[in-house]
This record gives sequence, structure tokens and C-alpha cells, in this order.
Amino acid sequence: MNDEQYYLGPDGVWDSWDENYGNYQFTSIKDVINNFIISYVGESKIISKVKRTDVAFHAQRAIQEFSYDVLPSIKAQEIEIGPSLNFVLPKDYVNYVKVTWMDGNGIERIVYPARKTSNPNQPILQDSNEEYLFDEQNRENLLSEQSVTKTTFQKTGSNGQHNTGNTNNSNILSNNHFGQRYGLTPENAQTNGVFYIDQAKGIINFDSSFVNKIVTLKYISDGLGDSEELTVHKFAEEALYKYIAHAILATRSNTPEYLVMRFKKEAASARRNTKLRLSNIKIEEIAQVMRNKSKQIKH
Repeated sequence: MNDEQYYLGPDGVWDSWDENYGNYQFTSIKDVINNFIISYVGESKIISKVKRTDVAFHAQRAIQEFSYDVLPSIKAQEIEIGPSLNFVLPKDYVNYVKVTWMDGNGIERIVYPARKTSNPNQPILQDSNEEYLFDEQNRENLLSEQSVTKTTFQKTGSNGQHNTGNTNNSNILSNNHFGQRYGLTPENAQTNGVFYIDQAKGIINFDSSFVNKIVTLKYISDGLGDSEELTVHKFAEEALYKYIAHAILATRSNTPEYLVMRFKKEAASARRNTKLRLSNIKIEEIAQVMRNKSKQIKH
């Protein structure tokens, strides 16, 4: 690829969204499989014979495992929250990194989870005597579409509080300490709102302060969501080879134990080196952040 092809892309038009800038730092899963077979498989090599499908399986498993805590696989989705006050989880979602909303200056405000609420997935309907109601055909419990817990949560303000009008000693103690300097709960000492994830339905629910706000979900993917995503950073390429080699040797019946342990140690060592390389620590940047009124760093 020459410079013109890199900057203009396949259609030859500048900045037309078909370019793949910075792609040299990645290598495709296809190349990883080919390179592994060339380097590790064959006569008088560590692995005498292996099916390509076996190598491909372990390579994809390696990308999955590395995506969770090694590779920079954080993705993000931005969406405007409507009256429903929820956000559908992406199709390749594994876990969230953080949730933010955008203020008028384009600054992201971190939203913290509401740890003491949920959306019960079986809200049972009852009559005026609090007895369960059943359907006439199957005699099963009748369920409500919305739980009272979720409905009440989404009626609260931005800090998740509302006044019930009834107080007792525990309520008075809690109200006197909530958000105060002495005895405050840091995750509650903010006005950015709260959310919780309904894992059963795959939906993030927000409180009522999020109507018409722009929310960003930053999350971890397993790296296998789309075929074009099957790439790995070149800093992690060696660790990927070691992982595949160990996985193949460990699943074979006649492999000497010392060889399995050797590649297990080499895979762990290569994984640590990959984490260090991809951590992207810059000493000058850290020093600049730490230079403030209460800390002085000289270098």
C-alpha cells in the first residue's frame, strides 16, 4: 500500500469514511493463523501436525480472553435517551467500562450505578386483598409488564432520592449524613444521576433526569462481534502464538508434561509483556497530571 492508497482509501476520495487509518498497528487473525502454522507446525517442530480449524478455534479463544483484560478493546455507543429512560445493550456487549452523559460543553459526566435497586422480572399481580391473580386458561400467575420498583426508581430525581413523608430514626440519620462532608458516600455525593443494568432484559435503566440527554456507553467486547474486527495489536502477536501453542499442547493426550508447563509459563510471561506494552504509560504525561498545588514532582 502506497501513501495515496492509505490516505484516500479504496475509492480514492479524501476522508470519505472508507479509509482504515492506523491499521498498520494491527494484524489480522488470518495472518496470525498462517504465521503460527509456518512457525510452530511441521516436521521437527514443537507441533508435528494440527488441523487448521483447531488453530483457528484457539486463536479466536485467545482474542476473546485477551479482549477482557489485555487488548484495548473498549468500544462506545452514543444515544439520546427518550421518555422510556433506557438504553439497549449492544449486540457484542460483555461488560461496561463506564457510562457518561454529555453536558452543554461536550464534557462527559460520569454516571454511577444505583446498587440498591433492580427491576424484578416477575412482578405478580394481586387483587385488593393482596391475593395472587391467575389466568383462566393455564392457572398461572398473572404478571405485570412493569415492576413497581422500576417505575418508582424512574420517578426519582437526579440523585435517586425522593421524600416519602414518613421518617424514622434510620431515615433521619441517613438524611443528615447523605452528601455531607462527614460520613458521605462518595458515589452518591454527585448530581450526575444514576443507572442500573437489567441483565435479564439486556437494558440499562436511568432515572428521570436523563430525558433528552446524550448518553455514552463505553463497554468491553469479546472482539468477535463482526468478522472485520478479528484483528490483534502487533504488541500482542507473540502472546497470541504462545497461547495457541499451549492450548494445543495441553489438549493432546501424549504431550510430555514438561513441554505443556514450559509453554504455560511462556504464555503467561508473554501476556504480562503485552499488558506492559499496551498500557501505554508515558512518564511525562503522568508527571504533568501530578503537578498541582499539593504535589510537586521534579524530573
